[in-house]
Amino acid sequence: MKIMVAIKRVIDYAVKIRVKPDKSGVVTQNVKMSMNPFCEIALEEALRMRESGLASEVVAVTMGPSQCLDTLRTGLAMGADRGIHVDSTSALHPLHVAKILMNLVQIEKPSLIILGKQAIDDDCNQTGQMVAGLLNWPQGTFASKVSPSSNHPCLL
Repeated sequence: MKIMVAIKRVIDYAVKIRVKPDKSGVVTQNVKMSMNPFCEIALEEALRMRESGLASEVVAVTMGPSQCLDTLRTGLAMGADRGIHVDSTSALHPLHVAKILMNLVQIEKPSLIILGKQAIDDDCNQTGQMVAGLLNWPQGTFASKVSPSSNHPCLL
């Protein structure tokens, strides 16, 4: 079974954020960035599943500018077998990400997709539900334990 895990680059959780002077967002220049903590948990679960023999491959996916490669390298260092970077210089909203993931699923053919419960930057918690809807796959949200018992594709 192949598992695909989406990982997002966000402002590090320990950084005190500052609002831009024009109030249009937060300052991201010269700010420490890291993998979203919930994405890290998702990747760790996928790696545990591979180590237990339930999965044969873990593919980490990130989207955004070239700086996201650092996040992908972190995922590979954690143990992901492969990484995919979808380069984008424009802002990616949850529906954009869901559509990109849908297309990657058609190419990669994973049996399971694991996403973190939410990103700490926007707290949307929308992408997983959108991907499941677009793929017409069953979905579990806020799972605390994963024990696959069938070969049907699903999203967590």
